[in-house]
Amino acid sequence: MRRKLIDLQQQRTAVLEKAEAFLKEGKQAEYRSEMEKVSNMNGEIKDLQDLIQEQDRKFMEKAPDRHEERDKALERADILQKGGEIKFTARETIRDLYQASKQVTLATGTIVEPTGAGSLIRDPLGNVVSSIVDEVYVQDLTGMGSFLEPYVITELDAKGGKVTTNAGTARTVSTDPTFGVAKISPYELNVTSYVDRNISRLSPASYYEKIRSMAMRAIRRKLSELIVKGDGQASPDMFGILNAKNVAGAEIFKKLEITGGVTESLLTELFFGYGGDETIGANARLYLNKKDLLALGKIRGTQDKKRVFEIRPEGNNPNRGVIVDGGTMIPYAINSFLTALDGAGTEVQTMVYGDPMNYELGLFGDYSIRVDESVKAVERMFTILGDAMVGGNLVVDKGFVVATTPGA
Repeated sequence: MRRKLIDLQQQRTAVLEKAEAFLKEGKQAEYRSEMEKVSNMNGEIKDLQDLIQEQDRKFMEKAPDRHEERDKALERADILQKGGEIKFTARETIRDLYQASKQVTLATGTIVEPTGAGSLIRDPLGNVVSSIVDEVYVQDLTGMGSFLEPYVITELDAKGGKVTTNAGTARTVSTDPTFGVAKISPYELNVTSYVDRNISRLSPASYYEKIRSMAMRAIRRKLSELIVKGDGQASPDMFGILNAKNVAGAEIFKKLEITGGVTESLLTELFFGYGGDETIGANARLYLNKKDLLALGKIRGTQDKKRVFEIRPEGNNPNRGVIVDGGTMIPYAINSFLTALDGAGTEVQTMVYGDPMNYELGLFGDYSIRVDESVKAVERMFTILGDAMVGGNLVVDKGFVVATTPGA
């Protein structure tokens, strides 16, 4: 089904490009014929996407078989302890990244309880990665060299006129719709993490589980940065929300100039700055630096001195929560890779607001993990090395509003 979806999406891109060519040549009949094909394909694509999404949901929520997972863990632990490499498919990686968000450690007992006193290697306080990784749209693009995702920029515009005036005359040509194409290309992601050599004292299954959870948490942390900022190249392979562009070089995100820093009107501007002329954007979230969340929490009324915003963190996930602004509840998630608006200089991109499903994260193949004992031998440390191919871009026009400080 996934391969069929990818093939159909590629066919849609080809038909869309053909329609655009007819439009430029002024061949309206041929253009409308091709666009009718695109419309039909959109229905098929939506059905396939819904089916795959439901399959993925069941896969993610399915409780693992303890015996099967233990056997797999023992087998993979043996490979790692012998200096070999293990691989996780893109689908497994998606599931494990999700599980890593729930802080899967040896203490959870998901596979096997730690054995022996002092064998548990505890994670540092606040070892949490931004929830943005869980909230964006993730797609398995195994076997693809790159992926083109078409999207609508402006729609077809209807015209009107007086009946007696229009009778017997050529009607005014409607404003043509415009389209964009977001490209998702593979970008190499490397994970390097260190753990004390004493981890080898754990039971094999616990040894494997600890390395797996550390490797997945490391890839989550890097993906959190890439989703926000992209890969940092002058000509990016992987685009982030802050620099998302289509193949024509046009920005896909929307800029919103913020003056005065973190004020009581900030959230209102972002809330109404996102969405269409006749809508308020649905399913949107605010992603911001922790310093800005603190600044919002400090704002008090001029007369009653009460807090303007009520911040309610989630009980089971301290990375996110909701901000209550009068009668409006705005979901938020902290992301340390975003620059704080509070105290920022001129022309700086800061917090972002939008539906995370407007960003597509692609996994191009397996995620491989191996353990090296030689890199940090003097420090008595094992080195966990991971390698993956990822890509991403916004796939909806103005899919995020980026708060930007004004220029000098």
